[in-house]
Amino acid sequence: MDDFYATTVLLANGCASAIQLRWLRMPIRLIAIDIDGTLLDSQWKVPEANRIAIAEAVARGIEVALVTGRRFDFAAPIGRQLGAEVTMIVNNGALVKSIDGKTHLRNLLPAAVARTVLAATESFIDGAAVVFDRLRENQVIFEKLNLEDPSRRGYYERNKDFISFCSPLAECLTEDPIQVMYTGPVTMVRDVAATLHGLRAENQFAVAITEYEARNFALADVVHPGVSKGATLAEWAAVQGYAREEIMAIGDNLNDREMLEFAGTPVVMGNCVPALKTIGWRQTLTNDEAGVAAAIHTYALGVAPCA
Repeated sequence: MDDFYATTVLLANGCASAIQLRWLRMPIRLIAIDIDGTLLDSQWKVPEANRIAIAEAVARGIEVALVTGRRFDFAAPIGRQLGAEVTMIVNNGALVKSIDGKTHLRNLLPAAVARTVLAATESFIDGAAVVFDRLRENQVIFEKLNLEDPSRRGYYERNKDFISFCSPLAECLTEDPIQVMYTGPVTMVRDVAATLHGLRAENQFAVAITEYEARNFALADVVHPGVSKGATLAEWAAVQGYAREEIMAIGDNLNDREMLEFAGTPVVMGNCVPALKTIGWRQTLTNDEAGVAAAIHTYALGVAPCA
């Protein structure tokens, strides 16, 4: 991709037809995009404007990475909807894969550490699961799962081909997992995080928190100590030869913070959690207003999106 464009022609969809004779620096070579609350709208759909903007960025030679707390098999269907080759940074950075499932980077949580974590959080076992890097079956292991809870029943129905059960849960740790995962009400997950931060073994793992206060739902992902969205984005950028100044990141939640801090161009969604709005980063539209498309057009493609 050329570093500079001499002209920008705005003709499509009724936009101004003037030719702007100006030199535009186009430094963005990698766009890192969170999925839930960012790429997806509040109905869990990809707005068409987002899909078009991502396809345009990829066509111009910009790499697009979906950076998410989701497992690969839960995130890949979203990536395939985009109609463009995208990189998948999943499980809050534990794995980097191509959209076809090929693994490029992997950092697993040692099984011994996972056992320590489970022992310390035994009172939260109803919301706990262990997640493995496996092809399909037995990816997500629960000790128990309350199917009377609508949110848990919905998760089970969407992922039942990947789920199995083991009691006690620690006995499933026959290999290193990707993560230990906790889900539930916001206060419960905060209590899990506080318990984990009090462990003497805290430096042996990292904790990624995602909160949706409007739905009173949160997740805590316990991963390898060197893993976060930001750390893995930095590692992948080094592999690909990108400087921080050539990276844009778009996110909405607490587990996006390190990714946003690493990127040369951090952009938060209009619907992001309050803690991210206080930092002074650029802010785009909400996820229901195709904020990802607006950010890509403004900061990566160098043109305002057409109305």
